[in-house]
Amino acid sequence: MFKNLQQFFQKKSVKYSIPFLVLVVGGSFGLKQFTENRYRFRRNQILNKEEAEKWGILKKDQSKVTLETEFEKINISDWENKRGPRPWEQVTENK
Repeated sequence: MFKNLQQFFQKKSVKYSIPFLVLVVGGSFGLKQFTENRYRFRRNQILNKEEAEKWGILKKDQSKVTLETEFEKINISDWENKRGPRPWEQVTENK
């Protein structure tokens, strides 16, 4: 019986397939645990202004930044389209 088992485990297909299957199946369970912990211990709260300043992050007031105020900063009346140089062209700077 021991000799039959030893011959079975010496086969090339068994010798390489069992460790591979253990790695694939075990890896999937391991990844499941890691991703579960990642979402369990993730910070779900948004920093308010005081906490952000404590960490050294300067946040703007939300009322000051709107799409309209940012659009007013851009002056599109004197917009000029400038073409960048191609890699095969010689770079010349016109001032």
